[in-house]
Amino acid sequence: MAEPAELKTRALELLREQIGRPADLRAIRARKQDPLVASDALHQQLAALEQQFGTGLNPNFEAGPTALALILRHITLPFRDALAEERNAFIELLQRDSARSLVGLFLNDQVLKRKAKQAQQQARAVSRVGVLGAGIMGGGIAFQSASTGTPVLMKDIRDEALELGLKTAGKLLDRQVEKGRLDQAGKEKVLAAIEPTLEYDGFDQVDLVVEAVVENAAIKAGVLADVERALEPGAILTSNTSTISIDRLAKSLQRPQQFCGMHFFNPVHLMPLVEVIRGRETSEETLATAVAGALSMGKTPIVVNDCPGFLVNRILFPYFNGFNRLLLDGVDYQRIDRVMEGFGWPMGPAYLMDVIGLDTCVHADRVMIEGFPERMGHDGPCIADHLVQAGSLGQKSGRGFYAYGVDESGRRTREPSAQAQQLIDAAKGPAVELSDQDILDRMMIPMCLEAVRCLEDGIAETAAEVDMGLILGLGFPRFRGGALRYIDSLGLQTFCERVERHAGSGPLYRVTDGLRQRAGKGETFFD
Repeated sequence: MAEPAELKTRALELLREQIGRPADLRAIRARKQDPLVASDALHQQLAALEQQFGTGLNPNFEAGPTALALILRHITLPFRDALAEERNAFIELLQRDSARSLVGLFLNDQVLKRKAKQAQQQARAVSRVGVLGAGIMGGGIAFQSASTGTPVLMKDIRDEALELGLKTAGKLLDRQVEKGRLDQAGKEKVLAAIEPTLEYDGFDQVDLVVEAVVENAAIKAGVLADVERALEPGAILTSNTSTISIDRLAKSLQRPQQFCGMHFFNPVHLMPLVEVIRGRETSEETLATAVAGALSMGKTPIVVNDCPGFLVNRILFPYFNGFNRLLLDGVDYQRIDRVMEGFGWPMGPAYLMDVIGLDTCVHADRVMIEGFPERMGHDGPCIADHLVQAGSLGQKSGRGFYAYGVDESGRRTREPSAQAQQLIDAAKGPAVELSDQDILDRMMIPMCLEAVRCLEDGIAETAAEVDMGLILGLGFPRFRGGALRYIDSLGLQTFCERVERHAGSGPLYRVTDGLRQRAGKGETFFD
């Protein structure tokens, strides 16, 4: 309306102009509140608006479609009637499960923030971070630290790995430059904060080390022992492992009290969660420093206790186990993906395993079976294992449950893999007739029960942390609030009855004593 230098003058002129103009405020208010007269032309206009603004609204988040419908209906209603409609819609929305779940997510997030703030008060200051390994995870962690203001010493044993790590960071920064979030000087500043090295020289100047080498216990233990000798006595040492016991790795260290896990999720720059894993000998200061370090990188830390798979993977792999059992019962994996995406997951289990990497899934699955053999072992063949043996590793190899390619416009394509279907056909037993609800229950029950066990076993301290781990680490449907909130929404007794109906599917489908007692008392996981 005005040039910056003329803003005050123009504003005063406008005010004087309005003051000098006689106005009938009642008439103006009445005009604003009078409804439009219904007509064919108006209805056509409203239909066009509904199409324009309604496309892309997620029906699972019910407030959006409800608000749009309400606004369009308001236009032809008297003012008081419109207010009544708005009040009634608001009350109705508040009573739906999605509203309870989303309000619950906000409250759960406050729990995490409060705990993180308390931890920061006990943490050592971190002015420089060391990262061991410049691969996908190590390079991602180095980028995250440097881009949030903490310089990084990134070590690898190969020059080409260091070059790749820096190149990956450069690509991520280029995207920010393209989107206008960063200028060229900002990009150079971040890259300058990542110092590549082939040696441990300089590690006596770092306060926090994140080891991110290959997921092999012997190799990790050796690398951790080597770097510990290069650190100053008060430095904190952590491992970015997704499966290996922190207590097992701690046996190779001289100062196990200054060691814990920091499990970042891939891709590091996008995934908000970091699991901070407490070992038996981990000190409170060490945990607090790891929590503070994750916060400084812009991540959301959740402290969990050591066990196979920690929190998120321990809950995820029973879900994959349930998927494998459905495949052996002759259920089409594309159908399973559709059902689970309809439930609200961003991708179904077959596609998710392809994205993670089937070799990674098989490795983690073996760790889970070793840790919980009675419950997580397979009753029959493991289809993912067969695919890996056939060289199908998922997206990374171009073929897994789906075959991946690129169309003429350069967009990635996906279609069912004939090889995957052949392997499933060779391994499956007699087909079992199942409804979509049966498929949903057989997928979700193992996950939900493992979430219950993690709470009962003290892996996470609160129900809020269990559910937020799944929301932030797995993409659990936000409008459902997490596994424990989902059980609450069904009703604990109803959930237990569903579990009993599928008890024949194996040990993953057994109600825990604690859950049965909670249901018998009419209790819930959340108030």
